[in-house]
Amino acid sequence: MAPHDRRSGRLVKAPEHFIDAQGVQAVFGEARKGRRDFVRGAFAAALAATAGSAARAQAHPPPADGGDPNILELPPHSKGLGQPVATQGYGLPSQYEHNVQRRPSPGLTQTRQASVSFAPLQSLFGIVTPSGLHFERHHQGWWDVDPSKHRLMLTGADDKMLRQPMVFTVDEIMRLPSVSRFHFIECGANTGMEWGNVAVPTCQYTHGMLSCSEFTGVPLRLLLEMAGADFKRGRYVLAEGADGSSMTRTIPMELVESGEVLVAYGQNGEMLRPENGYPLRLVVPGVQGVSWVKYLRRIELGDQPYATKDETVHYIDLMPDGQHRQYSSLQECKSVITTPSGGQVLLDKGYYQISGLAWSGRGKVKRVDVSVDGGRNWRTAQLQEPVMSKCLTRFTLDWTWDGKPALVQSRAIDDTGYVQPSYRQLRAVRGTRSIYHNNAIQSWLVQESGEVKNVQLA
Repeated sequence: MAPHDRRSGRLVKAPEHFIDAQGVQAVFGEARKGRRDFVRGAFAAALAATAGSAARAQAHPPPADGGDPNILELPPHSKGLGQPVATQGYGLPSQYEHNVQRRPSPGLTQTRQASVSFAPLQSLFGIVTPSGLHFERHHQGWWDVDPSKHRLMLTGADDKMLRQPMVFTVDEIMRLPSVSRFHFIECGANTGMEWGNVAVPTCQYTHGMLSCSEFTGVPLRLLLEMAGADFKRGRYVLAEGADGSSMTRTIPMELVESGEVLVAYGQNGEMLRPENGYPLRLVVPGVQGVSWVKYLRRIELGDQPYATKDETVHYIDLMPDGQHRQYSSLQECKSVITTPSGGQVLLDKGYYQISGLAWSGRGKVKRVDVSVDGGRNWRTAQLQEPVMSKCLTRFTLDWTWDGKPALVQSRAIDDTGYVQPSYRQLRAVRGTRSIYHNNAIQSWLVQESGEVKNVQLA
């Protein structure tokens, strides 16, 4: 695209907190009765009610005839003395970005302690999720644990699994050789509300159980070697958390032996946040987030899967024949366009940069294709550096919107050759009654009005 063609169109951000407290209570009540259509309708109605006002909310646009007062008249910050250094000991976002928050989904869960908050993907840049916007999934609420009292125990299923069972303090963990790596973490139920049909309006709610951080910690393999682990007999580890749900998950030894699995204490250059497992959590790259056990207090080495409640009753895939598929932890290749996406409004014809995120639990993203006509034609997007294994990858594509309806999609391909499926392809194998591991292609409809809606193609 030539420089003179880059007349940028204007875009209104997606509405953030668009259901009020009364609406939340109504949605919860109807959800308890199993009225999924009501829940879906509440989201849609709330979004429709705010779309028009959002389009009018462009404050202080430049005047069409020139003479912009925002240039001609010096603002107070150009004439006065600013605030002192370190007014806030820990820096905060601008007051003008206060709406960019992680948010719960009304009606999704019965209690706020066993619930989810969604990261505002449509408002983020690059690949790193700020720690304060990282999505949450808790099974019995979060805690701010005293690190001086926290312990990590290494045990064996029998007396011969470990030569010497060990107990580590957080300080002892932090004194060991560490590594730092960038990885995505995605809840297995991400996009789970969309299995049967369109359920929620914005990218935050369709794909927001996803985040990416730089994690710092000690490879679990190193700790097991220090304890004299029998790697021939011990082919699984059980990770146990210290929260009230005693979250426990089986991790295959192949992942541990690769060196990728970390006992992490750091996230994005600082200690883990309490909501993200402070002071210790497991990092299991490429595997669904429930296995990244928070408040990690025990690792047990065993010779078979442990069949805990959260891997035999929950986090299982309901197949079309009624059987449950267990231990399907891998997060398959997936992508989503974040701009333009549901709830946003395109105000003008002209140039836009389509932007989104791609990821794969198998390795690196190799290519992302983008379509603006519902998959009839595809163009290869540009992958922004860095492109790392089991990490979010940002992709972009230049696009000139002609003001006509457009169906915008992205399709990711990883370095194993796996191609992200359409809903038709995925449902042919998995049906429509599942919850977990929905990695189908997402479709956004840009209407002639410029409003963007979540749709699914038959």
